[in-house]
Amino acid sequence: MTENILFALAGFALVSSITPGPNNLMLMASGANYGFRRTIPHMLGVGVGFVVMVVLVGIGLVQIFDTWPVAHTVLTWVSVTYLLWLAWRIAHAAAPGTASGAGRPMRFYEAAAFQWVNPKAWTMSLNAVTLYAPERSLTSVLLVAAIFGAINLPSVSSWTVMGQQMRKVLSNPRRLRLFNWTMAGLLVASVVPVLLQ
Repeated sequence: MTENILFALAGFALVSSITPGPNNLMLMASGANYGFRRTIPHMLGVGVGFVVMVVLVGIGLVQIFDTWPVAHTVLTWVSVTYLLWLAWRIAHAAAPGTASGAGRPMRFYEAAAFQWVNPKAWTMSLNAVTLYAPERSLTSVLLVAAIFGAINLPSVSSWTVMGQQMRKVLSNPRRLRLFNWTMAGLLVASVVPVLLQ
C-alpha cells in the first residue's frame, strides 16, 4: 500500500468513524445518561467489534451476499428492527440515580455484537475492504483493520465526551427526556437511507 493510499484510507476511516451514525448517537446518549467512565465498555465494544468485522469481511464473509442475496435482505430487516428497539430504549432511558432508572450502558459484548446489525458499520467495512484491500490479502485486510482501529476509538470517544459534557445542561429531567427522545429520533432517521436503498 503506497503512502498516498495509506493517507486516503486514514481520511476515509476518520470521516466514516466520526460522522453521525447509530454507534455515535448511542455513545452520545450513553455519555449524557451514564457518563464517560461507565460508557468505556460500550466504546471498546464498538472499536473491537468493528475491527473484527473488517477482518472477517475482508477474508471472505462478503461472499455470502454474493452466493445468497436474500441474506442481505434478511440482515437489513434484522438491523432495522434492532435499531428501532434501541431507539425505544434510548427514548425511555431514565435519569441516572432515579428509582425507575434501571437502565444501564451497553456492555462490551453487546456493542461488539451490535456492529453486525449496524447498517453504517456494514457499509464502512464493505467500502474499506473494496477500496483499500481489493486483492483481499491477509496483510492488506489487517492493515485496513488496524488503521480503522487506531482512528475509530478516539473518534467514537469524542461523541461520548460530548454527551458527558451535556450532562450539566441535561440535569433537568425534562431536558434529559427531550435529549433522549431527540437521540432516539435521530437513530430512527439513520435507518431511513437503509430502507430507501
